[in-house]
Amino acid sequence: MKYLLFILSILGSFFLNAQTSNLFDTIQVTALNIPLKSHETGRSISIIKSDELMKTAANSIDEILQTVMGVEVQSRGAFGAQGDIIMRGSTFTQVLILIDGMKLNDPLTGHFNSNIPVTLPEIERIEILRGTGSAIFGPDAVGGVINIVTKTFANKVEKLNVNGEFGYGEYALLDGFTGFYRGSDKVKIGGGVSIKKSDGPNYDEKVIDSTTTLEAYNSYFDIKTFGVSAGFNISPKWSVTGRTSFDSRDFDARYYYTTSTFDKSTEIVNNWFNHVQLKRTSDKSTSDFNMAYKRNTDEFIFSPDFPSTNTHTSRYLNMTANHFYPVNEKLNLKTGIQIDRRSIESNDRGTHQDWHYGLYGLAAYRMNAFHAVANVRADYDENYKLQFLPSLNLSYAFQRIVMRGSIGKSIRAADYTERYVSNNLQDLTPGRSLGNPDLSTEISWSADIGTEIQILPNWTLSSSIFGRIADNLIDYVSTNESEIGAVSEIGNLQENADYFFAKNISNVTTTGFEIASDYHFDLGQRIKGQWNFGYSNQSSKNEDEILSIYLSNAAKHLITNRINLKVGPLEIGVSHLYKDREGRVASGINSTLSASYHLWNAEANFYITKAIYIGVEARNVFDSEYQNILGATMPGRWLKGQIGWSF
Repeated sequence: MKYLLFILSILGSFFLNAQTSNLFDTIQVTALNIPLKSHETGRSISIIKSDELMKTAANSIDEILQTVMGVEVQSRGAFGAQGDIIMRGSTFTQVLILIDGMKLNDPLTGHFNSNIPVTLPEIERIEILRGTGSAIFGPDAVGGVINIVTKTFANKVEKLNVNGEFGYGEYALLDGFTGFYRGSDKVKIGGGVSIKKSDGPNYDEKVIDSTTTLEAYNSYFDIKTFGVSAGFNISPKWSVTGRTSFDSRDFDARYYYTTSTFDKSTEIVNNWFNHVQLKRTSDKSTSDFNMAYKRNTDEFIFSPDFPSTNTHTSRYLNMTANHFYPVNEKLNLKTGIQIDRRSIESNDRGTHQDWHYGLYGLAAYRMNAFHAVANVRADYDENYKLQFLPSLNLSYAFQRIVMRGSIGKSIRAADYTERYVSNNLQDLTPGRSLGNPDLSTEISWSADIGTEIQILPNWTLSSSIFGRIADNLIDYVSTNESEIGAVSEIGNLQENADYFFAKNISNVTTTGFEIASDYHFDLGQRIKGQWNFGYSNQSSKNEDEILSIYLSNAAKHLITNRINLKVGPLEIGVSHLYKDREGRVASGINSTLSASYHLWNAEANFYITKAIYIGVEARNVFDSEYQNILGATMPGRWLKGQIGWSF
């Protein structure tokens, strides 16, 4: 009923006078590694601009992504403490995260991919590309690509702007950020800092049976992010841009990764990310060289009751060189090379390192309303040797309709956790994850077709049908010790105990469709608003009918709503999420992952002046009981007051 009332209230405004939302957006999308407008890419792409970020009823990047059609964020904790990002029925390791075009995915585990060291004031836009991107960026870009473009690397020209927000709420919550940016023709500089800290809700003691009692605990978190960047035009042709940022997270991680009765996990994750770009621009071509370095440390304590501290340090050095050459008005060419090295030092996973090399070529052709983008990439890694990754995107735009289609190949090698987690631990307790050093590389083919239709100047609809055929998909499967021992001599396991063992799953087929609506409206002189609606449906089947953990946890039906309303000095933001998936039960900890749930967040801000506002935010407005990952209970209703500024 709540959802129906929300829809009806919006439908009533459809045919009122409205502001224009141009289907053929002038923003050039960089998530395809070549400057193209969204309707020219042949891909399903969403763009969240900087002004929209500040109006969304969300507090972190992954929570903002949760409001985008087809993006599922499986949060384990509040305020973005940790979450897995999946798209089009992928696993969380199959989505590629980029900052200014440079890979952020962590070599230790995909669970850290949403630890994004960027504050909201630093962001110019977020580009979400659905479907494969491996032919452009190499491994991991299976379900989609998310590129976070910062203002400095976007080369934005803007007068000095300082904005921020500070809030205080229940459970001793401190939630605030501030940042600045100044961009002239010669110098760009920006930065930001944010903090999210709370004691968290208290979860009561649970009596399971006469021999098992689970202690009460607080789901605390302490998240701090800092970033600074600068760009200089050395000459009319040469420029240099750099960024350094740091993200620190200390949180209660109980049942984040297991449903073991012994689980009393806490975790501290630190992520340091650096990026330097040297760029040369002439009348005929553009060349750039990029070097990015990421260092991630993780201290994970499974339980203070016995020795269980795992420490990991992972490093990722990534270098790319690209050359863009417009041949004529119809044909653009781009080539590039990538060399990267990832490594890990861990007490339970061991010490390992891998080198990876990639070489790609891209051609973008346009003839009147027809656009074609062809890519081919060669990737070499000691895990999968030499792989060729082609893709082709086509689009045709006429009047207010765009028709598009794409097909491409993608690959993904197992990360260090999937290969080695718990391999060096003694007497591993049941129900924990166990790595498999013998995992093969995932190989998949993806295709989609879709349309973009501008029904009214203020109303755009888009739709896609997609499919993916994957072989050797990697996921965790509940497996008995006797079966694991028959496969490989790994781990120190308890006899006849069950563990979540990393396996290759053959012939996995994923199909689905997506619908999105973007509607802008004016209701008189003082009332303006925007409503974004999205629905996605997907299903996955594997030949062996294996029930794996993360693949089976993807939502079959996903509905997103985001509405922003401005009434004079009052701004209101509401977001809604409906998720339907397979329900599961963990009887050992008396925990249930329900098959479906609704989640509503809302905020209202009143502008005292043009630059200062006060407001209130309510998360989980209707106090829904829900989990995204079995065992990791999400908070109920949570209230916060706030003050914000923009000068």
